Amino acid sequence: MVTAADRESRIKGAILGMYVGDALAMPVHWYYDRQALERDYGQVRGYLAPKNPHPDSILWRSTYTPINTKAEILHGQERFWGRADVHYHQFLEAGENTLNLKLCTLLLNSLLENNGYNADAYLADYIAFLTTAGSHRDTYVEEYHRHFFNNFASGKPPRACGVMEKHISGIIGMVPLAVFYVDDPDLARRAAFEHLGHTHLGERMVAAGEFLMDVLLPVLSGEGLFDVIADKVRRQDNPLLGHPLVRWLDDPDEIVVGRRLSSACYVEDALPAIAYLALKYHDDAARGLIANTNLGGDNAGRGAVLGALLGAANGHGAFPELWIKGLRHPPPEELIR
Repeated sequence: MVTAADRESRIKGAILGMYVGDALAMPVHWYYDRQALERDYGQVRGYLAPKNPHPDSILWRSTYTPINTKAEILHGQERFWGRADVHYHQFLEAGENTLNLKLCTLLLNSLLENNGYNADAYLADYIAFLTTAGSHRDTYVEEYHRHFFNNFASGKPPRACGVMEKHISGIIGMVPLAVFYVDDPDLARRAAFEHLGHTHLGERMVAAGEFLMDVLLPVLSGEGLFDVIADKVRRQDNPLLGHPLVRWLDDPDEIVVGRRLSSACYVEDALPAIAYLALKYHDDAARGLIANTNLGGDNAGRGAVLGALLGAANGHGAFPELWIKGLRHPPPEELIR
């Protein structure tokens, strides 16, 4: 039986882990050339500031045209779109989080202020946040935000602006709901999938969300991370886990994530990559997040989810104090003190 102190540590660990995993990866986010990553940043073991040029940036082919002023969410950053070598997070500082985690803070604050999940309240906060200049400093705004706001600007109600999606970053927002409702798993699931459905629709996102909730909730309650994931792999009850992940654990990470599984952001590869890393580093959260960071690709999206799982398994003490104190904008103090 998990003690109250252990349960509290696991909850804090899950929250801090997603922030730490994202912040570690932020400067080398979407580096697909690992030699370039090491050349530009060395072996990343702590928080670093991003720098230009970013040789693997594809902002040069990204576009967004708001249909009217209600869809204006770039606030001057659009001048960097369509240009080569621009870092996606060029204005962030060492230890700062990407937009995805800024929105987790928004959600956590909404949960605290409303004493639970209020979708309308959160969506109003989300719309205000993205349409307010200066609310964040990320140059890149993910595709789902662009679709959501053009739908919203066309007159759709906020609850009907989500689109078919496939990016691993979509499930990050489920973690706050799992943590907030940890004592009521059924409610946690309902709230988390409701939240997911406001922005990320489709069977692949549901499968990714099911994996996260099927693993995170029991681990928060004291079950072992390795055992929970290994059992899911053995049972093959999730369409995204059709890989011999346990058999791969003795192989080099860069072979598994990069050759057998793409390091890109789509859930069909990113989700099993997270499961593999969580199995391999189930008892060493710091090593796991360092490994994930230096594998490149969508290491920020993977890192946030992986950090939540490793933090839930090992408690908040599993992360170096330097990492916790180095977060530029940590999660709400009420949840981690």
